[in-house]
Amino acid sequence: MMREDREFQEFRDLMQRPDKYEDGFNLRTVIMALFVGILMTPAQMYMQLVAGIEMGSAAQWVTVILYVEVARRSFTKLKRPEIFVLFYMCGAVIHSPGQDLLWRQFIVQSEEFRKMGIIEFIPSWYAPNDPDVLGQRSFWKIQWMLPIGIAIFTMFIQRLDHFGLGYVMYRLTADVEDLPFPMAPVQAMGMTALADASDQKDTWRWRTFSYGAMAGVAFGAIYLAVPNITSAIFSEGLRILPLPFVDLTGYTERYLPAMPVLASFDLTFFVTGMVLPFWAMVGSFIGLLFTLVFNPLLYKVGVLDSWREGVGAIQTIQSNTMDFYLSFSIGLGLAVAVIGIMHMMSKYKEKKREFADQGSPKMQWSKLFETPKGRGDIPIWVALGIYLFSTCSYIALGYWLINVASPTFEGTKFPLWLLMFYGFVYTPVISYVSTRMEGIVGQQVGIPFVREATFILSGYKGAAVWFAPIPMYDYARQAQFFKTTELTGTKFTSLIKTEILIFPIMMVGMMLFSQFIWSIDNVPSELFPYANEFWELRAYQQGLIFTSTLPGEAASPFREAFNPYYLGLGFALALAVYTVLAHFGLPIFLVYGVVRGLDQSVPHAIIPMFIGALVGRFGCRKWFGDLWPQYRIVFAAGFVAGVGLISMFSLGIVFMSKSVIKLPM
Repeated sequence: MMREDREFQEFRDLMQRPDKYEDGFNLRTVIMALFVGILMTPAQMYMQLVAGIEMGSAAQWVTVILYVEVARRSFTKLKRPEIFVLFYMCGAVIHSPGQDLLWRQFIVQSEEFRKMGIIEFIPSWYAPNDPDVLGQRSFWKIQWMLPIGIAIFTMFIQRLDHFGLGYVMYRLTADVEDLPFPMAPVQAMGMTALADASDQKDTWRWRTFSYGAMAGVAFGAIYLAVPNITSAIFSEGLRILPLPFVDLTGYTERYLPAMPVLASFDLTFFVTGMVLPFWAMVGSFIGLLFTLVFNPLLYKVGVLDSWREGVGAIQTIQSNTMDFYLSFSIGLGLAVAVIGIMHMMSKYKEKKREFADQGSPKMQWSKLFETPKGRGDIPIWVALGIYLFSTCSYIALGYWLINVASPTFEGTKFPLWLLMFYGFVYTPVISYVSTRMEGIVGQQVGIPFVREATFILSGYKGAAVWFAPIPMYDYARQAQFFKTTELTGTKFTSLIKTEILIFPIMMVGMMLFSQFIWSIDNVPSELFPYANEFWELRAYQQGLIFTSTLPGEAASPFREAFNPYYLGLGFALALAVYTVLAHFGLPIFLVYGVVRGLDQSVPHAIIPMFIGALVGRFGCRKWFGDLWPQYRIVFAAGFVAGVGLISMFSLGIVFMSKSVIKLPM
């Protein structure tokens, strides 16, 4: 059996349930949530469009650390529940679907969707496709009211659903079965450390964070601020470093045909490589090296026959996806799922034996209705009611949007029973299985391509189903979140108050910032380099799948791209790699890394991430010793914060320059 990766083992410390629970929602957390919503959210959206940088959880830790330091200098100590609620609020605001509206206006104008014949099947309740409406670059049009209204309603159901089946799964596994949830204490311990450090005069976290922030500001000034500010002042921006990458395919295609070769100068990838598991980065690099040999060989034997010289890296990835990698990647994904399940099952049996040897108690059903005093639990019947309401809402809305509000073709409709199966059979089963796995071994069950396969096999003809809300979820992550909330001593009622506050912030932010960014220029365009390079590729990859349900007898791009033999090859290759690595007792992260390197998803990011992993493993770990795993996370958070701050500065200049009314001379 493959040994547990030592890097994974570092995160398996446990915490005991607290004796008391406190409310973490107060005026201070509200002020910080508004700060994040007003400043961090537009910066996140803009950085994604310009450089593809995802601030993610780093921005949450940044905000928490900044707030802890401000409180410490104000002679105020923050409690764990306050820090946790602040972290939760920041995450909800930052991860709100701010780019959703921008993506929708792009999809109905996508050249790749047009070539595949999908645009005419995109329903108007998703986005209007009238060129006159789209040409005005404004979401404040009557044609956008229905799509925006449906998006807001769907987001409301998603936020409400957090307290539904996920909470039920938490109660069943954490209370009734008393499972340990080994990964839940990770964030809880971080909150504890910050709370303990908030009353100290000086901390290594703040110094490390400051070093990272200064590095991020310096890099962000060169990589993002200079191009953004100069493009706002002059007709063309000055780029000191290529953004988002340099396409070297034209120089290497004679020796490496059908191989996309990209070079990225984004130091964010380098820093990320230092943080992520080392063997995963090694595996990604090995997978990339394999494609350097594999792609030219496939071209020579006629598999990658759509590729032509001079098309560049993005077009090379598109043609390779059509010829081979769509099916091959599906096989890789299925193999990863099987490997993950096998690995989790072995750990599951091992843990079950440990529990049996320790004389673990049997399931105590009474705890389903008897909750710890002061924890702020929701009555179980209320949680079940929320799950029933949200699922029925998804089913009713989805069925109406797919079969009533959209035209049907060839007399086919998407079956109601399948929507009910998603919501009332698949979702509870996969959620319970995945939550138990999370509770015992710290990993979740994932089965890829289930949604896509059932859509295709349903017999439905059209494209509306791909854009409609579908009640198909895995609530294991939400169950773990409630466990983390408990370990921090935070009352669950704090989360309810938080949701009431952040929902309007997310709605207003989504509308205002999406509108302002779109009013600056077309999205994508030269002003937004990352979106300009990658959005059409993303649309192409999605469109291949979407064409599988289009009406008509003619062969769709999906039918041309899907090859069961290539799928089987990917599945067999991943299993073979796993078998070899398991035989030599190598880490499981190496398997996931190899698969990631083989699927050509981010060829420009693998090399800088691998270099970062080498520097972190063989350089920084020697310099900082056993404290390096802690230093690297705080440094990375500071680096991303620095990039974010300088991006917000440049974004403000861009916004001001675009808002100026130019008077005639």
